[in-house]
Amino acid sequence: MHKTVKLNRAFFTITRIAAICLFGSGVTLGLQAQQPQAADSQDKVLDLRASLTAPLDLPAPSDLNYSSSVGAAETEAAERFNLSGREDQPPPRRSYGRRPNYNDSWHNSDGSNKYTVVVGGGFTLPTGGTHNYATTSWKFQVGGGRNFNKRFGVLLQFDYDRFGMQTSTLNQQLALYNSLGAGLTQLDGYVKDWSFTLNPVYNVYQSDAVGAYVVVGLGFYHKYTSFTTPVTATCFDPFFGYYLCSANARVDWYTSNAFGVNGGIGFTYRLSRFASERFYAEARYVWTNNQRRPYDVSGTTSYFNAFPQAGAPTTYIPVTFGIRF
Repeated sequence: MHKTVKLNRAFFTITRIAAICLFGSGVTLGLQAQQPQAADSQDKVLDLRASLTAPLDLPAPSDLNYSSSVGAAETEAAERFNLSGREDQPPPRRSYGRRPNYNDSWHNSDGSNKYTVVVGGGFTLPTGGTHNYATTSWKFQVGGGRNFNKRFGVLLQFDYDRFGMQTSTLNQQLALYNSLGAGLTQLDGYVKDWSFTLNPVYNVYQSDAVGAYVVVGLGFYHKYTSFTTPVTATCFDPFFGYYLCSANARVDWYTSNAFGVNGGIGFTYRLSRFASERFYAEARYVWTNNQRRPYDVSGTTSYFNAFPQAGAPTTYIPVTFGIRF
């Protein structure tokens, strides 16, 4: 029995030694089989530059359907951006010239507005012979026109210029009318000159905030001279009915139509660089070629003219403040 146990132990020991040897041989063969693959992986170095510069092949899927208009636009864009045939180059940058082009129905190519509107008011300063009988009063101005660029434009304007009368002139006319049997106790008067003119405007300086311009013009001027006297009249009101009121009755009046010219300078100011509106202040010199009529109060002719100055050439300086749109 002891002999059998010893044989079993010897067999078990030999079996373990054989298993260990077999496992070691397997591991050795496995390492030798993997060694060439490791060498191959070391020989294959990743070329990052070649991968980045290689052209991308992005074929369009066959199941995508494009409309004919979109396809034509893409074809035109591809032809416009095509370089010298090199697919690895980016498309060229489009050229717009030295300045951007903003040309549309409301703007010129330099970004300025094509159309402008002016509204303003101010006062009038009679000069020369006009100053001998007229005094300073108020004015109103409105107009619109076309700007061809930032520098040059043309305005069509309507101006209403009003003047008072010198006290010495009124006293002289009052004595004259009373000598003719008018029997007046008081006399007042005024002159108004309204006009339609065409005015070229040239901007000599313009920045984001301020600007300066010169303007000249010519057109039609209508001069109206009137002398009035206060009277007590009967007035009517729809709520209170008839009542006594004070009114000015015309004693004498004259009209004169003439060709006239004007010229002057102006300044503009814009509150914000993003706003298109500008405040403006300008002064012009106006001359109208009214034709003088002879003095005649005899009553033996076809006309009566007790104030020849109404037909004399008119000169004055209107000063206007307003806003340009």
